[in-house]
Amino acid sequence: MARTVARVIVDALTELGVRQVFGVVGDALNPLTDAIRTTEDLEWIGCRHEEVAAFAASAQSQLTGGLGVCMGTVGPGSIHLLNGLYDAAKSRTPVLAIAGQVPLAELGSDYFQEVDNDALFSDVAVFRATITSPDQLPLMLETAVRNALGRKGVAVLTVPGDIGDRELTADRPARFSLSSPVTRPEESAVVAAAELLDRAERITLLVGQGARAARADVLALADRLAAPMVLTLKAKEGFEDHGNAFQVGQTGLIGNPAAASAMRDADTLLLLGTDFPYRDWYPEGRTVIQVDTEPAHIGRRVPVEVGLVGDVGATVRDLLRQLSAKAPGDEGARDRKHLDKAREHFEGWHEGQARLADPGHDTGPLGRVRAAFDNREHGIRPEALAAAVNRVAADDAVFTSDTGMATVWLSRFVEMHGSRRLLGSYNLGSMANAMPHALGAQCLDRRQQVVAFCGDGGLSMLLGDLMTLKTQQLPVKLVVFDNRRLGMVKLEQEQVGLPEFGTVLDNPDFAAVATAMGITGIRVTDPDELDTAVRRAFDTPGPVLLDVLTNPDEIAIPAKPTVEQGWGFAVAKVKEIVRSHGDTDGK
Repeated sequence: MARTVARVIVDALTELGVRQVFGVVGDALNPLTDAIRTTEDLEWIGCRHEEVAAFAASAQSQLTGGLGVCMGTVGPGSIHLLNGLYDAAKSRTPVLAIAGQVPLAELGSDYFQEVDNDALFSDVAVFRATITSPDQLPLMLETAVRNALGRKGVAVLTVPGDIGDRELTADRPARFSLSSPVTRPEESAVVAAAELLDRAERITLLVGQGARAARADVLALADRLAAPMVLTLKAKEGFEDHGNAFQVGQTGLIGNPAAASAMRDADTLLLLGTDFPYRDWYPEGRTVIQVDTEPAHIGRRVPVEVGLVGDVGATVRDLLRQLSAKAPGDEGARDRKHLDKAREHFEGWHEGQARLADPGHDTGPLGRVRAAFDNREHGIRPEALAAAVNRVAADDAVFTSDTGMATVWLSRFVEMHGSRRLLGSYNLGSMANAMPHALGAQCLDRRQQVVAFCGDGGLSMLLGDLMTLKTQQLPVKLVVFDNRRLGMVKLEQEQVGLPEFGTVLDNPDFAAVATAMGITGIRVTDPDELDTAVRRAFDTPGPVLLDVLTNPDEIAIPAKPTVEQGWGFAVAKVKEIVRSHGDTDGK
């Protein structure tokens, strides 16, 4: 018996190992969702918003390395997928989006809800096509999937409403054989890089997500070079643990002064699997060597002396064979003062941060002075909340974080030890991603602990899909940093001397909202109750929303604060005080 277009697509997804499809049902998708309904190994997760569906598919792809799948129906349904698909594209992770379309005969007629999907997705997708005949399958589907997996991006397949239930005349199984090549740089480039490293006196590694699969090789290289290791946010997972005696945390606005100093004090920087985009955080006048699988990434952030195009693991092993530097402990081995200085600086900063995260910090002498300036209402410190979660969370927990201050606190106070995983919109920088990412992650394994660090602004953007967590009984722990602000925007305004404007949020009681939706809601307003509330949230079965009222005036000092930023904060605070003392017209 010949199969329909919908059946061919659904059978192929199960063959690929896809376990869930996320979306919102509707007209053009009906043949596809009905095929999913009758398929034992594929689950339909109905969301309240297609953006959530795309974020969830992106999360699954990033965690598994396989294909994430989402669907949106005609017109607005497909348009709503866009932001989540951009998250996947910027994260370079394979996602297949099935987009509905008006019937074939109506294409081009400005029909109700008609949108040109091939044009709509032209920027976000590495492949996009509209099925106009059943016999284009399975070849068109194979092409879409191979592009998504092979090019690590988004593929969009558009299915008109009268195509999904048509039968193929020449049916065959879909075939997706695809292997990932291991690339290595030219030997001459490796030799040139090794010579530069041998001559260098102080080397610092900047390690990114692309190095995570080569942990042992990268640690061996750091040891040989006596090099401190600065991590990007995405490299926390894989390199931030007590077994790594070289890491000194992150640089950039969310980073720390030890990492910034390790970069600045080096005469040579070795970039491993990172496209760290913030040019201002690269010191000038340093010798730079970069390893990346993408030729286009070499030198686009900072001038590079030697570019090595290849997989980090293979390239580092080649470098280790070429280096003439003696192994640690051998006579003539590299001096380790640069490494020791960076690690000592990092440990001192880390201890200071731990004091800030103490729930009783504001009751001590220094804490009372600080609180008089930035916490006059005695709100809960967000550092204390993040640290409390870090203490309670499982060693194999999956963490997600909203873009903004929630990511700052996670970056500084949550350690990716054990087999913890980390997801966020760290390339696109979208709001509202933490809860949808957590939804997708939890669907992969309902027994694994999944923790979402939610900003109040981000959570309220896609609040409706709390109902999806409830309907699916996904035991996600939502930790809401409820500072009644768009906190990162507030910080951006103040550091350039502008008073806070437009960032104040009139929030509901999020715990009460969650309770009304059938989710356990816990609200915390007293610092003395924080640890107990966090433990209760994690001990409670099923989905839990922990709404913690945190200090809205908390300041996250950048890794290398400038005089201009300090002056900006001072000016902004004066303006805010003046405005709050009777300037009622908002000027």
